[in-house]
Amino acid sequence: MTTKKKSCSKQFKIDAVKLVMAQGYKASGAARNLGIHPNVLRHWRNQLKTDSDRAFPGKSHMAPEIEELHRLRKE
Repeated sequence: MTTKKKSCSKQFKIDAVKLVMAQGYKASGAARNLGIHPNVLRHWRNQLKTDSDRAFPGKSHMAPEIEELHRLRKE
């Protein structure tokens, strides 16, 4: 049995992380209510903490370093 990967918008991810960080919810409880795995929510939180400006770039919007790396590998 295969499962389809759920796609969440950038705003959904930010709001989910705010539930945990600002409103004091536990990651496990918030994740359960949102229908995502707790580890996913923890990953989003870490991503937002480390680099909030470039967190959650979306499909085909890579960080400049990664984009350059892909370009160099193609060459």
